[in-house]
Amino acid sequence: MMIYQNTQAYAAQLDEKDELRKFRQQFLIPRHHGADAVYLCGNSLGLQPRAAKQYIQTQLNAWEDNAVEGWFMGNDPWLSYHKQLIPTLAGILGANAAEVTVMNSLTVNLHLLLVSFYKPTTKRYKILMEAGAFPSDQYAIESQVKFHGFKQEDAVIEVAPREGELTLRTEDILKQIEANADELALVMFSGINYYTGQFFDVDAITKAAHQAGAYAGFDLAHAAGNVPLQLHQWGADFASWCSYKYMNSGPGGISGAFVHEKHHTDATLNRFAGWWGYRLDKRFLMAPGFQPEVGAEGWNVSTAPILLLALHKASLDIFEQAGGLQMLRAKSEALTGYLEFLIHDINQRVGYEAYRIITPKNKNERGCQLSVVCTSHAKATFNYLADNGVIGDWREPDVIRLSPVPLYNTFTDVHLAAERLFEALTAIK
Repeated sequence: MMIYQNTQAYAAQLDEKDELRKFRQQFLIPRHHGADAVYLCGNSLGLQPRAAKQYIQTQLNAWEDNAVEGWFMGNDPWLSYHKQLIPTLAGILGANAAEVTVMNSLTVNLHLLLVSFYKPTTKRYKILMEAGAFPSDQYAIESQVKFHGFKQEDAVIEVAPREGELTLRTEDILKQIEANADELALVMFSGINYYTGQFFDVDAITKAAHQAGAYAGFDLAHAAGNVPLQLHQWGADFASWCSYKYMNSGPGGISGAFVHEKHHTDATLNRFAGWWGYRLDKRFLMAPGFQPEVGAEGWNVSTAPILLLALHKASLDIFEQAGGLQMLRAKSEALTGYLEFLIHDINQRVGYEAYRIITPKNKNERGCQLSVVCTSHAKATFNYLADNGVIGDWREPDVIRLSPVPLYNTFTDVHLAAERLFEALTAIK
């Protein structure tokens, strides 16, 4: 366990010892009054890699030089361009390469995957999810059960924290799965809850869902590129994520999907098909009758958007240079642990709980993010941070989300953010 100190000099010492500090230079940091802002909002939108413009320009040049032949010619033929991203993504997700594909946006992918993995019957039709999931997931699930002729209030089971608690206990999730085992068609959870920052036990949830005879699927929007995942080993049936948060692929960046290899040859699964998911060796025969490509790519529908893929690759190449998530995770735990220490130190200095962290204390149950309740003047505190160069994320009614990202944030960033939080207590009247 690290023993932290609350001094700027100590934070600078930690930065000097940081083997990953050089990667900060590969990102464009927003400026505030002529200096780098303290950007702690990677949970919402990651920073732009400096190389992003060049990656885009390279593909614009290919379009200019080759036009339609760019699909087959040049150093990076577009027809197979997406395959360059798969090995790094597979490592980030703990998946086999064939289990991962890059396509669409997150909620679109969830709907496409639910076509395959939500197969309700008159007996098994219910979906279990966490209460307080990101609204898009709630809307997607609600619309899916209604599409199949069920009522949302009957078909959707939401697992809520115990009274007086803000995060879920794994034991309560598993008990709810067991209690509804006879009626469950699907367990659909976030990897990390967007509001509290809680990292759920994907392994345990998956095993319980399968024991109950249900599929297990996950929205990894806040988990992919943030925490270690082992989707293949855990046996998750499917998952999707976005790439614009911890994977820094630009606003609205391309999503991806995971389908466990045990489902790749299951002809009983429904799917909405498109030409891009047709088996590659016969795709250009333009034959009738859909024959899917083997693996997750068989769930592809539409043509790969090369410019979005280029942005995604610009960031994934940095992950590759950093050695993947193992070293990044160690730094992430240290950064977030330091922020946690500094917030507790503020409370000790002022003699009351000015800031309450609702994200789990156990590092294995969280990623970069700390969700901080401001016990007074919450929105004014958030505005004070923004006015003084600290960029976080606001969630009603009183939560500021702060996420130090190991690829580009520093211990000095964390210390400066904490100092602004301390100042706000006297600056705001």
